[in-house]
Amino acid sequence: MPVPFDSELRTLSTALRDEMGVMSLDRLADVRAEDAAEVPDLDELRRGGRFAVGERSVPGPAGNPEVALLICEPAGAAGPRPVIYYTHGGGMFSGDHRLGLDPMLDMAEQFGAVLVSVGYRLAPEHPHPAPIDDVYAGLLWTAAHAVELGLDPARIVIVGASAGGGLTAALALTVRDKGGPRPLGQLLMCPMLDDRGESASMRQMDGHDFWDRGWNGFGWSALLGSARGGPDVPAYAAPARATDLSGLPPAHIEVGSAESLRDEAVDYAYRIWRAGGEAELHVWSGGFHVFEVIVPDARISVAARQARHSFLDRLLAGRP
Repeated sequence: MPVPFDSELRTLSTALRDEMGVMSLDRLADVRAEDAAEVPDLDELRRGGRFAVGERSVPGPAGNPEVALLICEPAGAAGPRPVIYYTHGGGMFSGDHRLGLDPMLDMAEQFGAVLVSVGYRLAPEHPHPAPIDDVYAGLLWTAAHAVELGLDPARIVIVGASAGGGLTAALALTVRDKGGPRPLGQLLMCPMLDDRGESASMRQMDGHDFWDRGWNGFGWSALLGSARGGPDVPAYAAPARATDLSGLPPAHIEVGSAESLRDEAVDYAYRIWRAGGEAELHVWSGGFHVFEVIVPDARISVAARQARHSFLDRLLAGRP
């Protein structure tokens, strides 16, 4: 039996599932075109002058293309400012670093933080490790240029949704193991963490949550190819594969109870606790994948944002 959807989400969940259909390589160009059509111009992101917005192309991994960063600075914020380093969603195969930024801009404005949204190469044209390499390179550049940008490298919170949530978890592991600025915290929103797709919730919500086993599996196959589900997938690609979750920054993990990714998010929080780490877990009753973005006025969406903001408020409390 599937978990029922929240009453304010139920009708839209059915419409989304029917609209999404079945994902395949033949549809990839159309999906990307739909995303590209929704990309806002920089003036929209400035919110009537409340943000200074600029784009930078910064050095990527050695021998690879530059990485695109969008930098949104609240007007009048005193520096050095905290940083929200955001990695976008899109299943590893689509999306754009200028899309879906309203919740991130709200957080940046509330906390006087600079939003840095990172672009990364997309699979399947650019499989692992290209996406995490780009996200890591963008973070290293941001920290190295903190003084120039008026940022505080000790107050970087890494944030991501869906595929970006998985990449954010992978970024925390990468920084721990390979070096770089230790994030103050990590905020993982409905993260894609496990390429194996065998959890109870993945089976339970298949054909019910619009982000179902087929779409999720397409994303992981795009990223990993024939290695998906096999024994040699590294944790920097699929963080659920990590055997050691110690030494990570405090985590806020949020997911819906009625989404396919529920169990891998819950298990990730549990294993952080088991390793002696800090994790705050929210499972929103009746929520489907990225419900807070799709139905922002629903009561559980408002509650999810409040919990997220509370985490950031406590994380930043007492820091200069």
